[in-house]
Amino acid sequence: MKRIVFCDFDGTITAEETFVAMLKEFTPELAARLMPEMYALRLTLREGVRQMLESIPAEQYPAILAFARTKALRTGFEDFLDLLEAQGVPLVVISGGLQGMVETVLEPYRHRIHAIHAVEVGTEGEYLSVRSPAEGETELVDKVAILERYGADEAIAVGDSVTDLNMALHAPVVFARDRLAQYLSDRQKPYFPWETFHDIRDTLQQRWTTPIA
Repeated sequence: MKRIVFCDFDGTITAEETFVAMLKEFTPELAARLMPEMYALRLTLREGVRQMLESIPAEQYPAILAFARTKALRTGFEDFLDLLEAQGVPLVVISGGLQGMVETVLEPYRHRIHAIHAVEVGTEGEYLSVRSPAEGETELVDKVAILERYGADEAIAVGDSVTDLNMALHAPVVFARDRLAQYLSDRQKPYFPWETFHDIRDTLQQRWTTPIA
């Protein structure tokens, strides 16, 4: 069976919402106004995130990457990678945040991650410009389209918030926490609750009936 784990980054691999925290830091007024609208599903991620990113001066991009370097990973991530490698299961990181931020934080583990898909930005002009190769109708990163591109027999989605909702509704196996868990409960979509990557590791080990090395 061709299994692939598709994992969110912000607030999932990171212990805190790294991208959200960055937006609150670098574009506080717009973030305060637009984020509640996105969480309430009244404003699309594509519209809201683009507005916020394109309001940030391009000269602040190095500071954004430096901000990302301070963020800690969620407990158990390395052990989770060990299980996936032992089982020959690729990890694909799909983030609605910035590619540069994701790659900065995950640089020590990049060789253990099959692929990273996130929002790309240009810094040539006065403000950041969004360049997302996976832009969809409502998202700057169409997670469902990326998931389908891989053609997995068993797609396993891991997430925590509104950016993961469409992916979670599409995937047959879902690990959800925080806002995503509530969204899925409201829609009666089954999921496994989790808090650390040890929870996910242990559940997958049981599903795959192979002892953890």
